[in-house]
Amino acid sequence: MREMADIIGISVHTLYTMVSQRRIPFVKVGRLTKFDRQALDNWIEEHTVLPMPAK
Repeated sequence: MREMADIIGISVHTLYTMVSQRRIPFVKVGRLTKFDRQALDNWIEEHTVLPMPAK
């Protein structure tokens, strides 16, 4: 969890919250929470907010 939080630039607490609310893709393996790097990269790309065009 700590490594993934560092990779995506959020706190571990925020990552746990996002997992518990199912707001971020993850896989449960027994008691372990795992993340697929490609799935997270896609999730980040889908949730990227683009700047507004200049007037």
